[in-house]
Amino acid sequence: MTPHDHASEDHLSPCEGTEGSVRLVTFGCRLNIYESAVIKDHAKKAGLENAIIVNTCAVTNEAVQKARQAIRRARRENPGARIIVTGCAAQVAPAGFANMPEVNQVIGNDLKLKAEVWRGSLTERVQVNDIMQVKETAIHMISGFDSHARAFVQVQNGCDHRCTFCIIPYGRGNSRSVAMGEIVEQVRKLVAGGYQEIVLTGVDITSYGPDLPGQPTLGQMTRRLLALVPEIKRLRLSSLDPVEIDDDLWRLIGEEPRVMPHLHLSMQAGDDMILKRMKRRHLRQDLFAVCEKARKLRPDMVFGADIIAGFPTETHKMFDNTFDAVKACGLTFLHVFPYSPRQGTPAARMPQVDGNVRKERAKKLRELGGSLLHQHLSVLVGKTLPVLTERNNKGRTEYFSEVAIDGNIPAGRIVMMKMNSVEGGRLKGCVC
Repeated sequence: MTPHDHASEDHLSPCEGTEGSVRLVTFGCRLNIYESAVIKDHAKKAGLENAIIVNTCAVTNEAVQKARQAIRRARRENPGARIIVTGCAAQVAPAGFANMPEVNQVIGNDLKLKAEVWRGSLTERVQVNDIMQVKETAIHMISGFDSHARAFVQVQNGCDHRCTFCIIPYGRGNSRSVAMGEIVEQVRKLVAGGYQEIVLTGVDITSYGPDLPGQPTLGQMTRRLLALVPEIKRLRLSSLDPVEIDDDLWRLIGEEPRVMPHLHLSMQAGDDMILKRMKRRHLRQDLFAVCEKARKLRPDMVFGADIIAGFPTETHKMFDNTFDAVKACGLTFLHVFPYSPRQGTPAARMPQVDGNVRKERAKKLRELGGSLLHQHLSVLVGKTLPVLTERNNKGRTEYFSEVAIDGNIPAGRIVMMKMNSVEGGRLKGCVC
């Protein structure tokens, strides 16, 4: 989770949902969105009332600060509510949240998914386990998501890698996979409930399987899922490690039309020395090879990527290598973050790049990303494409391009639309 999947999502302004008198405020990644749906279901069944649950992210200092601001605002606006804080930031630094006068309880990342925790009295102020001792990830059956036309399904949690910038393993624990049968059962339920698109998510999903009987790969699990649930209309994968895409997954990318022509890569940088200092498992040439292979298999493939700007020791030349790699790979959807030192990680002890330089490099990458996105969208103008409709007259193409819909169409439908123009980083289209 960017690292890996965290930085691949722009939910640093909270995604809010309600269930009766319980309100969820969610920061961070797709996995957190899925887990908030699980929490909401548990809280509803437990009869929890007048509560605000903040599901935090720890990927950057900014994410933690935004969560703290949201907690203070929630208390000002809801003086009598019970405020419960959970998520990665709460797992990594529970005392920091427990010491906030606005907070009633702090619950750890594995405990937040246990129904018995929400059925209990929630009298303990801090309930946080040693996440590294958690050995299994059980799927939690949920019927849907309030705010999303697509459904997220957790297939894996935790991470065995120790990238030098990343605090997430200490918030999520070591890698644990969900059994294939449980994934199939959950997806069947969601598809039967009307979801047209399924997103497989986790902390490091390309590490799926070695802890399960038979050691299935992500590709083998995905192939079985598509065979056993033929009703799936669209399948999307969250952030992939460039060098851990297995042979079965490559075959699906090339042959299975239900796998969307949009891959999000955990790139982080495009300079070999920086990638080594990050302790990544790929080098610059691996990024080029992945993009080339995917486009040979699927010529219309588009890519997203997570990138950290201003990593410690990054020189201007090293940054230029990353900038040039983005252009050479033709990446479309960039999630760029200025490097944020996280206490307890090796990178925080390395020589730091000046904060203003980090911000300037991030700005340049975002501007490049905007230009590349505009190029991608412009190519689609005049074409008729299937669009998955979302709320507020928005939708997404198979390439994950956002579409402003001319007309009112209920969310959760796939409709054919003609792309008429590009405006503000998205397409404008009308139903054929």
